[in-house]
Amino acid sequence: MSLELSEFNSEELREACGLFGCIATGKWPTNLDVSHIIYLGMIALQHRGQESCGIVTSNGDQKQLQSHKGSGLVNHSFKEDDLALLKGNLGIGHTRYSTLGGTEHLNTQPFIVNMKQAKLALAHNGELVNASELRKAIMERGVGLSTESDSELMIQTLCLAPPEPNNETDEHPDWPARIKNLMRRTKTAYSLLVMSGDTIYAVRDPYGLRPLCLGKLIPPRGSLGPLDNGSECDGYVVSSESCAFPSVSGRLLREVEPGEIVEITKNGIRSVCIVPRPENDRPALCIFEYVYFARPDTVMEGQMVYTARMECGRQLAKQAPVDADVVSAVPESATPAAIGFAEESGIKYREVFCKNRYVGRSFIQPSTRLRQLAVLKKFGPLSENFRDKRIVLIDDSIVRGTTIAAIIRMLRDAGALEVHIRIASPPLHHPCYMGINIPTKEELIANKSNAEELAAQVGADSLVYLTVENLEYAVKKHAVTNGKPVGHCTACLTGKYPVELEW
Repeated sequence: MSLELSEFNSEELREACGLFGCIATGKWPTNLDVSHIIYLGMIALQHRGQESCGIVTSNGDQKQLQSHKGSGLVNHSFKEDDLALLKGNLGIGHTRYSTLGGTEHLNTQPFIVNMKQAKLALAHNGELVNASELRKAIMERGVGLSTESDSELMIQTLCLAPPEPNNETDEHPDWPARIKNLMRRTKTAYSLLVMSGDTIYAVRDPYGLRPLCLGKLIPPRGSLGPLDNGSECDGYVVSSESCAFPSVSGRLLREVEPGEIVEITKNGIRSVCIVPRPENDRPALCIFEYVYFARPDTVMEGQMVYTARMECGRQLAKQAPVDADVVSAVPESATPAAIGFAEESGIKYREVFCKNRYVGRSFIQPSTRLRQLAVLKKFGPLSENFRDKRIVLIDDSIVRGTTIAAIIRMLRDAGALEVHIRIASPPLHHPCYMGINIPTKEELIANKSNAEELAAQVGADSLVYLTVENLEYAVKKHAVTNGKPVGHCTACLTGKYPVELEW
């Protein structure tokens, strides 16, 4: 993991990446502007990665790919001239935060390699728990590596001929066999888009730690009613989150199942196979997708993330009631939980902050005062909503405790009578090794202070975390799983990792 954070907000956890792919249906060359659709999809996934981004397109030829990559935000990295050069009938895109590999341009995805039979492009979200083992195996075969990224390890593994049986020919790699070989070598954590020739493969690891879903492009006219098999279709899309589909006139079809390899061509979507987990192991979707990472309008496990966050707030109100006049939130991911808390408790909800959306990055500052100012410049107090009142302030998580202390001081200076903190997730006690930049155990405030001690340190009248049991209940209550097994990774909260870690 890289903890050389380029921006200062010590409370922000960061997800590794966002993936988006598109393939046109009908006659090729297509009239569908594939590169612009991917660009818009990536903008919708910008919250999953802001360090770098890239798009690779293909006209369907195995030996030709077009690519453009840049640093920073998607709309800064891609201009109209760049997109115009990315002609093609299919393509994949990637937005990136670094966990392994740092922020150098050579780590920007999608990665491309030239093989004897074809060119291959890969985009990856996650972090491999056995990266060192895989790196050793690849280098022992005499393969040189250009980066420290585990995504490069995956694409190089795909270049290895799969064991028998397979349907390889001198002209065409057997991609499903190669992907299954990769999945046998890597337990978790990954969602992948693999593109070669006229096909995109969408892949999710057997534990389903990182999300991935499938959609269908509908011509932007007429009713937006339920999708059926007879609907006209311009193309297929695949995304880390379903929130990207409406921005490209797409509809969610379904999520990629844990362990599933999905083949996407202009003729349709086909499930190739599902690689099983070890017996008795359950799925392990990262529970912080619900708490923090996913956009609230994303659908996961058949429910909108917003609904699960509201339920977290309701459970928190039942678990830790408080006499107060106003319920509010630290903008913005905690807002649904605050609304749920207000509805359950009967205390009115009011905004207490105006968020400045144009502050840009706040780089690490050399003094305590400047670090506090880096937090405070993001918020302006709406003091008339809470002066001389008792506030219940909801936040989604506490990492190091720096931000919440500055926020409480701001509220008190603006006239708050009491400030009671309620956290819509349990305390973070353990690092993540599967794609999230949770700091070391020594840096996590929950390992230094219990809730009562932390309340005193940050200046709160009280502070309570949601329990692990109530969080799990909240994210499962409204899930629609159609009888399929449900499970979530809570390793950062409990220390129970879904697989044995390898070092």
